[in-house]
Amino acid sequence: MVQRVDRTRAVHYKGGMTRPRKPSSRRGADTTGTTQDGLPGLRGRGFALLIAATAVGLCGFAAVLPLVPLWASRGGAGEFGAGSTTAAFMLTTVLTQLTMPWLLERGGYRWAFPVGCLIMGLPTPLFAVTADLAPLLVVSAVRGVGFGMVSVAGTALAARLVPNEQVGRATGYYGLAVGLPQVLILPGGVALALQIGFDTAFWITGACSVLGAVLATGIWFADGGRNRSALRSAPRAGGVGDRGPVGLPLLLLLAAPLAVMLVAATSASTVITFLAIPLEQAAWLVSGTLAALALAVVVGRWTAGMLHDRYRRALLLLPGMAGAVVGLSLVTAGLWTVGGAGDVPGPAAATLVLVGASLFGLGFGAVQNETVMLMLNRAGPAGYGRASAVWNIGFDTGSGVGAMGMGLVIQLMGYGPAFAFLAMLMALALPLALGGRGARPS
Repeated sequence: MVQRVDRTRAVHYKGGMTRPRKPSSRRGADTTGTTQDGLPGLRGRGFALLIAATAVGLCGFAAVLPLVPLWASRGGAGEFGAGSTTAAFMLTTVLTQLTMPWLLERGGYRWAFPVGCLIMGLPTPLFAVTADLAPLLVVSAVRGVGFGMVSVAGTALAARLVPNEQVGRATGYYGLAVGLPQVLILPGGVALALQIGFDTAFWITGACSVLGAVLATGIWFADGGRNRSALRSAPRAGGVGDRGPVGLPLLLLLAAPLAVMLVAATSASTVITFLAIPLEQAAWLVSGTLAALALAVVVGRWTAGMLHDRYRRALLLLPGMAGAVVGLSLVTAGLWTVGGAGDVPGPAAATLVLVGASLFGLGFGAVQNETVMLMLNRAGPAGYGRASAVWNIGFDTGSGVGAMGMGLVIQLMGYGPAFAFLAMLMALALPLALGGRGARPS
């Protein structure tokens, strides 16, 4: 007879991190969302498949993000219309994310990721049919449903597939899987489309998402089936000490990091969506800047994760926001000297844009990791799905606001003034970053 193993409970202490407590002897100590002992963890094939599926599947997101606005712009859409393609994508993404905690609690952990990859990837080649704005909006909206499923399920699975003491490193590895491929994919998609055609780029990126679905399906069968407890719906019964906050108390705990993530994501989306348009005559600069931005995000996120794990608190939340403000200000200074899409940026402008985007990426990466860890810790293991949904909603709402809202601002004011407004908005959010450093009350 196999003896039942209770899940490790977690003690919250200053800084918001957790450390393991001895397993409870009470029956029913297992709680919603808490990863059971006996999972293969970071070295398991299931976690490796999640990382691979994320890296490959989200190529279909990263490459298309700057590509569709450029395609729409070539079809005659203005900045507002071009940005609305990303906004439509993010709108359906956020609406889907609102339903994800309910779906995940009812068995969605197993199928949400692969199904989301299919919904995101299969329609992608349809972008090549026409550059008219209306069809592009429809396809973008459909793909947003898939991305909403993948984003929430992926973050939650990264925490569920490992024991509690490995969650910090797991989110760090997951961040690498999300960000590292973008070092090549963000600039690569634009460069590929400009060199050999948009239709080829759309077909390749769509195939990547479909391959991600295949890889994610294998998690259920990997490691002799030991990951299946993490992929099933979580039990509702559990010890009171492990339940964590819900409802309004949880939202209040998550409010500060959510607001910081919202502002930072708005800025990042604006840079990624619109940078290629005024710099189209310098394709090398667009590719280099997007690659530097993506690499800096990875470095910033991983560094913040390692320091968070070592010092048990969010050391880089405020410095990350401050660095992002300075970086965005440098990008603003560079774009201010570029008159429009037909102008070639000079050496000074190119240097400002490249250095500024790199510094912005470092700060944005740190903010990503610090805010997601704050939310996971404050929600507790029972609330991993809810915390993942809230964080991704903040990220993707900001992305939609940056794409559509800032598109209108750019159309009215120009690139330099619009980016200056955005840098000022981020500076005003610095006190929220300071307030978001607190730990979850124990």
